[in-house]
Amino acid sequence: MNSPIKTRHVAVWRGEGEIGHFETYDVPAYDNQTVLDVVSHIQHYIDPSLSYRFACRVGMCGSCAMMVNGEPRWTCRTHVNKVAGQDVLEIAPLRNLPVIKDLATNMDPFFEKWVKAEAVHHSSSSRYDDMTAVLPNDAERKKADAGIECINCAVCYAACDTVASNADYLGPAALQRAWTLYNDARDAGKQTILEAVSGVGGCHNCHTQGGCSHYCPSELNPMQAIAGLKQAATRALLKGKL
Repeated sequence: MNSPIKTRHVAVWRGEGEIGHFETYDVPAYDNQTVLDVVSHIQHYIDPSLSYRFACRVGMCGSCAMMVNGEPRWTCRTHVNKVAGQDVLEIAPLRNLPVIKDLATNMDPFFEKWVKAEAVHHSSSSRYDDMTAVLPNDAERKKADAGIECINCAVCYAACDTVASNADYLGPAALQRAWTLYNDARDAGKQTILEAVSGVGGCHNCHTQGGCSHYCPSELNPMQAIAGLKQAATRALLKGKL
């Protein structure tokens, strides 16, 4: 890092569960500094009791996702100078998830909805069968590949206003994963997936506001995947299969 040029006031959420408040810290400001650098500085040099989560620091694990000035972001890839307008920097835990402590959230509800969406592989063969051939230019394979790079960071989940207002909604990440498996030739659960995503809290609850696609750090398009599920479920309904 370069030498600090000034001190920046940073408001950080502190507390457990639903009880908490923003606490302000004075942190050295550098020319090249990420939001995760700021959080780490506070924990290392000011208040060691600050709780947060991170791992890779290079945008591969997604575990450092937090709300930065009201928007969900990977803090390891978010440079302070690009988001701290008027030198205001506010850091909070991801919304739509229970807070364990400070900036660390409980991810269980996020992954539980993957299970509810049947966003798990349904085996179509055993280890003794020949592996299904999947051509890279296959139309369904291309649809599956479009969302396969999701790393489960929950940024889209935090960005989703439907999740915020509907506790039953499965959320964009779970639905995108369900769409990926629906288009996977090796998955035997197409009907099971459609039944799961067309029920209570399913794909038809999506308001198509696009926050999930706008904020996805991996530049995926969960909204498009959800639209695909809506179409598939509607076709199945018209054919009397739902």
